[in-house]
Amino acid sequence: MCGIVGVVGVSPAAKLLLDGLARLEYRGYDSAGIATLVNGHIERRRAEGKLRNLAAVLEATPLAGVTGIGHTRWATHGAPTESNAHPHATARVAVVHNGIIENHLLLRTELEAAGQTFVSETDTETVAQLLDLLLAQGLTPVEAAKAAFAKLEGAYALALIFAGHPELIIGAQRGAPLAVGFGGDEMYLGSDALALAPLTREIAYLEDGDWVVVTRDGAAFFDSASLPVIRAKKLTAFTGASIGKGNFRHFMEKELHEHPVVIGDVLHRMLDGGVASLPDLPFDLASVKRITLSACGSAFYAGLTAKFWLENLARVPVEADVASEFRYRAPPLDKGELGLLVSQSGETADTLAALRYMKSEGLKILSVLNVPESSMARESNAVLETIAGPEIGVASTKAFTAQLTVLAVFALAMARAKGVLSAEAESRLTTALLEIPAKAAEILANDAPIHQLATRIAEARDVLYLGRGGCFPIALEGALKLKEISYIHAEGYAAGEMKHGPIALIDKSVPVIAICPSGPLFEKTASNLQEAAARGGQIVVFSDAKGAEKLRSIATETILLPEIDPFAAPILYAIPVQMLAYHVAVLKGTDVDQPRNLAKSVTVE
Repeated sequence: MCGIVGVVGVSPAAKLLLDGLARLEYRGYDSAGIATLVNGHIERRRAEGKLRNLAAVLEATPLAGVTGIGHTRWATHGAPTESNAHPHATARVAVVHNGIIENHLLLRTELEAAGQTFVSETDTETVAQLLDLLLAQGLTPVEAAKAAFAKLEGAYALALIFAGHPELIIGAQRGAPLAVGFGGDEMYLGSDALALAPLTREIAYLEDGDWVVVTRDGAAFFDSASLPVIRAKKLTAFTGASIGKGNFRHFMEKELHEHPVVIGDVLHRMLDGGVASLPDLPFDLASVKRITLSACGSAFYAGLTAKFWLENLARVPVEADVASEFRYRAPPLDKGELGLLVSQSGETADTLAALRYMKSEGLKILSVLNVPESSMARESNAVLETIAGPEIGVASTKAFTAQLTVLAVFALAMARAKGVLSAEAESRLTTALLEIPAKAAEILANDAPIHQLATRIAEARDVLYLGRGGCFPIALEGALKLKEISYIHAEGYAAGEMKHGPIALIDKSVPVIAICPSGPLFEKTASNLQEAAARGGQIVVFSDAKGAEKLRSIATETILLPEIDPFAAPILYAIPVQMLAYHVAVLKGTDVDQPRNLAKSVTVE
């Protein structure tokens, strides 16, 4: 995840911005930049690579000014070059941005037709060019920002400065965090409290859809309807668990709300013009005869979904096993296979042991990881990074959907390399993936039905989750989340297996939660649900409008979700099942972020 820092003050801004960006390095980045207002004009300094490179540029060509914005960028749309680094600027406005502008191609076409000239490959520059056009038409900065925000689609956090307005920054949040810091005679913006901790302890967090006008005198907040609102100031600790929670009660809640921007970051890092784009790999995907996949916990469920995608789309056989079993079974492996490991921390003991066994058998190793400096990263031949940022809650949320997203793109790349996926089909599937961030934000913004459902599930002793195909692992994930943070017994099953035993558990006290998007497998799942309903099961349906209508006669409750291509459904449907577990756990009063007996990274057997 990228990092944003802004300052309106009396001290030289460049040093404050550079220090703030240094505190955001944990998010991962590959370029950085700063823009300030100097005598009313916008000036920038940008550099590829680490902050030390930007620091060297600033030392060679110092940047004056007391108002400015800074950014650390993890390349998503466009390569990690200086020209693609933030801030993006015209003579009138400079912009830094986290997240994804979903409709940037449409906006770019319209803006180019209106005479705007683009100089980068990024979706972010569309924001700068849109604002520039609006300002040229005579709008004030506040009027232009308000009009621009109304045109943007996707998940983002933005910070803007304007030529000729030396004491003004405008920020906006939709699906990506942004905080305002209050100083004595200075004001600040930051991606989180950690960036602002050395500058101020007084923080106000934007809520989703908010935008804010920041001057030296304070901050004026506006909601998604552009109506004035008050956002409470909070005192943050310089250290300790409260840093980074924002307005959320728990880290898990905050991290659930980071799904849209994390998924968007991954997609725009790994998709290039509608084509799956992987880093250079030290092996040829076309020559891979078989994949052996191993992981633990939610990461294993992400791997099971990948197995479905890889076999269905790329026609490559995949052997998937939990690492704690795989490492001791010592299965026979062939040197033509690829070892695929999935881990958030990259330090999971069983998964690391599985990796080492695969290497000892001559396999090339590809790992999907969130920590590029981890042990697994160092011992792999190649790494696909999930760039989910730190995840403090023990129950994995955004890291899980980031893993799914990386694996989905990998499956497309493998299918193309094998020559079994047409360009037309790949374009359709990547388009479906790119729809996820906005639809995820829609689910998060309308979670009242999930909260209401949680009041019933919290009373249950046993819960069954059912799914088919790529959504069977999402049923497993839903059951795991409910177990680990609410302590309610829950099991996930392939829907077709229910009549082979689990149906004996069903009575009127057992909720049966179906992960059931419309699509090729819908009718089969619906048939299984009819069997459960006939035996008194309380059927809870997670589906889109088409599916919900067909199941209306048997569903006791329905969670209506946006319609999406079946290929992308597992990623989207993971979010509401995690949200349900969260709300149930809160109602039961458990320790949501640190459930009993669990650790974030399991580094022992």
